[in-house]
Amino acid sequence: MKKTNALHLRQNMGKIVDQLLKTGEPILLEKGRKPVAVLISMEDYQTRFVDREADELRKQIVQTIRNANIKLPTGNTSLDLIRDVRS
Repeated sequence: MKKTNALHLRQNMGKIVDQLLKTGEPILLEKGRKPVAVLISMEDYQTRFVDREADELRKQIVQTIRNANIKLPTGNTSLDLIRDVRS
């Protein structure tokens, strides 16, 4: 993993972003020789965070629906229900 410090990042942001886009390798940002952040590509961000959050939300919604115990009317088809709603 490549490393850079805050001063170098400020002075060379364009080059560092180009390097990130070219290699896809995360870049460790240090301040005072201590790691404080990591720059990652958008692809890595989406894979690791956005998609994971969306999957978790989908699981919660499915669980909420399953826990709702919705009782459907008996004897009616879906067409009958639609006709009732429309009238």
